[in-house]
Order: sequence, then structure tokens, then C-alpha cells
Amino acid sequence: MRSPFAYIPRRGPLQSARPGAAVSYLGALVVVAFLYSNPVVLLAAGAAACLAGRLAGARAAVRAALRMGLGLAVLIVVVNALVVDRGETVLARLGHLPLLGQVDITLEAIVAGVSIGLRAAVTMVAFAVYSACVDPDRVLRALRPVAARSALTATLVSRLVPVAAADAGRLRDAAQLRGPGAAEVGRGPLARRLLAGSLDRAVDVAATLELRGYSLPALVLVAAILGKVLGGDDFHTYPTIQIGVGPATLAVCAVVLASGLAPWRRRGRRV
Repeated sequence: MRSPFAYIPRRGPLQSARPGAAVSYLGALVVVAFLYSNPVVLLAAGAAACLAGRLAGARAAVRAALRMGLGLAVLIVVVNALVVDRGETVLARLGHLPLLGQVDITLEAIVAGVSIGLRAAVTMVAFAVYSACVDPDRVLRALRPVAARSALTATLVSRLVPVAAADAGRLRDAAQLRGPGAAEVGRGPLARRLLAGSLDRAVDVAATLELRGYSLPALVLVAAILGKVLGGDDFHTYPTIQIGVGPATLAVCAVVLASGLAPWRRRGRRV
């Protein structure tokens, strides 16, 4: 069973690009996600990452990352709404809860959680596209002359993450094939088994290692920085919600969305 995050050689601009260019391109989207809090810009960055992944042939990786990223975003929204009581628009008063104290659900706290959750989701989608489209061996060869240990660590991470995801799928399938008479296996035992397998693999990798001894990203980053300086990140949640959609914000969104078309390439005409 192949993980959706596993690298698969394909013919495409993102796969055939130099590792530095591919990493810079996807890293620029992550920088935009961390530089901005405006949900409009974050949605544009997420759409660009999804579009780039689909055009590069990594649709399965994009779908899996979206499921995990949106699930994490919902969790962040719920936690932020429970622990933050700032804001003027109170939607519900839950009273005094253990460990949390007085809990008041405000619209501003929910919107702030949405902004943080979108940032996490965009980062997960961008990393999923990187894992599925960028050859880790080429990254290792490119970074080895500069930082051999860091390059090796990054390559191992990009290789072992898909392996762990595949292990989780195999354990889930094995638990379902035990038959109706077997006791139900919860997520806790599966998570412990997956963690144990990952630690065993990490030890094996460590023992083996012991025995063996750039223009498009710049445009996106420049547009993001200029938009930030010119007020493109006009977004406030407290005490009231304010989401700016001025010219600077729309310009940044346009540049980021257009960058998602980078992996697109027309098919040659038949002769």
C-alpha cells in the first residue's frame, strides 16, 4: 500500500525543476501563510497550493492533506473558542467549567481560530505537495555540499513520513480484517503500535547511518512583503472583527493564486 505522500516520479515542471526552485516555490506559499493572518490571503495561498498539487499530479496527496489540515483547523477553532473569551460578540455563555473557568464563546475568538487553522492547513498541503512531487534524493545531492547532516535529516524525514502513513493504513486494514468476533481495536492501540513501529524503524536507520559513516518564488515573496507593508494584511479580531479587502490585499491574492498555475504545462501538438 503506497502512501499518498510518497514521492512518485512523474513528468511535470514541478518534478523536473531543480530542487532549489521547487523548494523555494512551495516554501514561498508557506511564508505567505505565516506572514499573513487575513483569511482572504490564506484562502488564496491554500487554493494555490491545492492547484499546484493537482496540476503536478499529486491529487491523492492534496486530498489527504486537506482532510488532515481541515480536521486540525476545526480542532484549533474549537480550542481557541473555549480558551479565549476576548471579543464583544458573545454567542454563548457556557458557565464555569473545570480547568477552564468562565467560558464565553465569542465570534471574534472563532474567527481568530479560523485564521490560525487556515495557516496550519496551508502548511500541511504545501508539505504534502513537496513530499509527493520533489525527489528527496535530488534534494540530498543538492544540499550535501552545503550542509550534509541537515540535508540527510530532511531527506530522511521526507522518506519516513510516507512510510509511517502507509503503516497506519496497513494497521487499520489489518484491524478491520480480524473478523466480527474479535474485539474492536480503538485508535489508542493503533497509535501505540504505529509509534512503536516508527521508533523501531528510526533505530534501524540510525544503526545503518552509523555503519555507513528561483524567479517565481521571488515574485511571490516580494508581492507578499510589499502587500504587508502597504496594509494588505488588514485583519483584526479583537475587540471586533475587521477583514480588509483593499487593493493591496486583492493584489497579493491575485499573485499568490496565479503562482498556483506554475506546474501547468500545455501538451505538445500532435504532428
